[in-house]
Amino acid sequence: MKGLKAKVSRGLTTGTFVKVADNSGAKDAMIISVRGFKGLRKRQPSCGVGDVVTCTVKTGNTEMKHQKVQCVVIRQRKEYRRKSGVRVKFEDNAVIVMKDIKKGEAKGTVIKGPIAREAIERFNMLTKIASIVA
Repeated sequence: MKGLKAKVSRGLTTGTFVKVADNSGAKDAMIISVRGFKGLRKRQPSCGVGDVVTCTVKTGNTEMKHQKVQCVVIRQRKEYRRKSGVRVKFEDNAVIVMKDIKKGEAKGTVIKGPIAREAIERFNMLTKIASIVA
């Protein structure tokens, strides 16, 4: 996992419902923890584009439902700033279910909708299944 060039504002917290934007079998998920988050007492863990989160699947296939899965955030509604000065935001909050975080392999084979460039910088394997990179 590489560092990001952009300063991504953390727009998603634990308890946020997000769309699953791949064909892994899950449709909606809820963020329950953020990997690598170091906070203060009573501060709610938050994450942004390109972060690894643990989610529970709320709706989807019967075998995927109620499972804890590792995901990567690919879109967020809260705008963030890139080094070029451009501010980027998306229509929805979305994640991708990952099979292996260390290798960067996604469980699905197709990503629906755009994927942020910051997520691709961190996980290069996602370029193979991405349809649009924004």
